[in-house]
Amino acid sequence: MAFDISDFDEIRPYEPYEMQQAFDEMLNDRQFSLVLKGFAPWLPKSVRNGLLRLAFKGVKSPLDFQKRFMKPVVKYIIWKYTDGCTFEDKAIHALSSAYDQRYTFVSNHRDIVLDSAFLDLMLVNEGYPTTVEIGIGDNLLIYPWIKRLVRMNKAFTVRRGLTAHEMVRSSQLMSSYIHFAVTQKRENIWIAQREGRAKDSSDHTQEAVLKMLAMGGEGSLTDKLRDINITPLTISYEFDPCDYLKAQEFQQKRDNPNFKKSRQDDLDNMKTGIFGYKGRVHYHCGTPINQWIDELRELSARDFYTELCRRIDREIYAGYRIYPCNYIALDELEGRPTYADRYTAKDKQFFEQYLKRQLEKIQLPNKDEAFLRERILTMYANPLRNYLAVKAPS
Repeated sequence: MAFDISDFDEIRPYEPYEMQQAFDEMLNDRQFSLVLKGFAPWLPKSVRNGLLRLAFKGVKSPLDFQKRFMKPVVKYIIWKYTDGCTFEDKAIHALSSAYDQRYTFVSNHRDIVLDSAFLDLMLVNEGYPTTVEIGIGDNLLIYPWIKRLVRMNKAFTVRRGLTAHEMVRSSQLMSSYIHFAVTQKRENIWIAQREGRAKDSSDHTQEAVLKMLAMGGEGSLTDKLRDINITPLTISYEFDPCDYLKAQEFQQKRDNPNFKKSRQDDLDNMKTGIFGYKGRVHYHCGTPINQWIDELRELSARDFYTELCRRIDREIYAGYRIYPCNYIALDELEGRPTYADRYTAKDKQFFEQYLKRQLEKIQLPNKDEAFLRERILTMYANPLRNYLAVKAPS
């Protein structure tokens, strides 16, 4: 079925011809003006807007916007809040058409904002012709200026809180858009392997995500997924700045099974994820599934998705960058120094001090220190457990 860009108006990012109007509307937004004032309260509004208009000159597309505005911001975040961000794409470079291809990166999920932002910067730095489009839940688009900003930054909208019937239609539309973006717009896509972050950092691909991706396109399941060139991507954080918030949520749900995060909780997680210390960060591209997906062609649909999830998970686990804190956490949980040769006394002291600081940030009236500590240790042990499971001799 042939599509036109107008078929996706309700969810798509801005097209180049829409960028100027969106920028003007954002500058005229009262809430956005208050945000800008917070960054430079000493400057009159007219001066702040004038400087932004000057910086916007020459921006003709969302990619231009990313390079002009987002690239320096992301570089600053890496400089300020990490100990470096590295990128490994050997599996892609093994292909003769690496830079001509477009990719649907299916990735484990560590940060709502930065997972794709860091990837964008590294793709630009490595000479790829474009960055990635991403899906952002409409639950996070709480102000009109935020929705405009993310659409200028190559984001399409993922609708949340739908009825079953609405969800089917929304998934079909999103899948068709992803196929359209990769095959006709010639854009890359980044999508998390599951809805929401794995709170315990044990990353598992949800069949629902792959089924959604296969709703678009034409032909067999294999043909549909081949069209969008799915490439497993592993994101490894040495330290997760949101670990204490996740542990806190574990206790809140343990103590009250009906507990639900508020909109403010989501915003607090976003802020902490961006401005919290992450240590070393590493991105690893696995082998595109087009290299082996034909092996699954004869399977039933049920077995097809089961095996596809398993293989994508193996690619993601094999790509983990393992840090001393992962070995320390697993040793403490298991009560024996199995991996003591992988870290020093200094590493252990640093991690212990880090844990203490993170636990001190949790403010609960019935704070269960032992439970919270175990939850955070599990977050750091699980990537190692998964890595060891796929690296063990068969």
